[in-house]
Amino acid sequence: MSTQIITDQVLVHTPLFTNDASVMGILAILLGLVFYTANSQASFWRKFYMFVPSVLLCYFLPSLLNTFGLIDGENSQLYYVASRYLLPACLVLLTISVDLKAIAKLGSKAIILFFTGTVGIVIGGPIALLLVASFFPELLGVDGPNAVWRGMTTVAGSWIGGSANQVAMKEIYGAGDQMFSAMVTVDIIVANLWMAVLLIMAANAKSIDARTGADTSAIDELKAKVKRFQAEHSRVPTLTDIMLIVAVGLGVTGFAHMFADSIVPYFVENFPGTEKFSFHSKFFWMIVFASSVGVGLSFTKVRQLEGAGASKIGSAFLYILIATIGMKMDITMIADQPLFFVIGAIWMLIHAALMLAVAKLIKAPLFYMAVGSQANVGGAASAPIVASAFHPSLAPVAVMLAVFGYTVGTYMAWFCGQILQVINQT
Repeated sequence: MSTQIITDQVLVHTPLFTNDASVMGILAILLGLVFYTANSQASFWRKFYMFVPSVLLCYFLPSLLNTFGLIDGENSQLYYVASRYLLPACLVLLTISVDLKAIAKLGSKAIILFFTGTVGIVIGGPIALLLVASFFPELLGVDGPNAVWRGMTTVAGSWIGGSANQVAMKEIYGAGDQMFSAMVTVDIIVANLWMAVLLIMAANAKSIDARTGADTSAIDELKAKVKRFQAEHSRVPTLTDIMLIVAVGLGVTGFAHMFADSIVPYFVENFPGTEKFSFHSKFFWMIVFASSVGVGLSFTKVRQLEGAGASKIGSAFLYILIATIGMKMDITMIADQPLFFVIGAIWMLIHAALMLAVAKLIKAPLFYMAVGSQANVGGAASAPIVASAFHPSLAPVAVMLAVFGYTVGTYMAWFCGQILQVINQT
């Protein structure tokens, strides 16, 4: 238990673990336990993770350490280190594997539905905020770190890209820790409810496609393409591979910091009015640089590092970041802010309605709709789950679209944030 010191009648809580190295070790152990149990074949754990997403535990378990005073998430420097060093490296390693040509060859319907999902999230958030604010006007006009619109930008980042983009939006728009904590919970719960709906629909895909008149012949061709891609690129990584992956991720991160340090003073001095577009934020330019270089490297031989596990190392960085976010969370915010869940539910309904309407209009197979949606909302962590519900060999297709989501996530979430900011000021 944490110790309690009374000074001048003020109760001060002293965390049990105050050394960041010790806290990092605890977080690493928790992440290891989550992944070990999530992949266990024991019947208890298989049933447990059918209802509790592993990513939720990666947020939730560290938050318990903070809630019960075992650690001091507020004053720890772990999140700062993870967000400034591991996040840019993560974005680079997740985007170097994006194959824009391969995605284009998936067919226009897959691309249309992916971007339909993106548009649904970009416009759904502002519409949901306007609807709820018409009954609760106090949600608007707030400009501090705990403003609702700032928290919603982090959900947009997650639902278009992923956790890395979510954290990027937190820093770019200055969402407070309490607001971010509440929105992370909204994000995970609402997104996983929608994924459950998609899995139910996947089980009935044949009958749904038959009713909509969708042409599913391209699915077989996709399966063959995926198998060829796996056979050509996968290999057992060597130490050289791993060191090259680390070199690319952290090397680009270093240049991203240099770029941000150079360009921000230029905008501050010459374009003071661009502050509202986040152009005065070093973090903004750092993320843009890392994402853009990652996409550029995807057209070079560097993308072959994906076969050695570049995205896996990037994901490891990401989950460390997720744990450091969780240690700053206040889980009691859930009961205090039920309106946030109403906003999230309306937001997702708008996204879902738009996806279903466009899929029916262009007579696209349910697979394209489900994966296009989950590639946005769930990202690379859960999109393969939905794809595998149709056929196991299709999981990499979902990963490709999800990785593409990482690429556009920062830009489109930033645009959504600009719309939300305008609505808040009206």
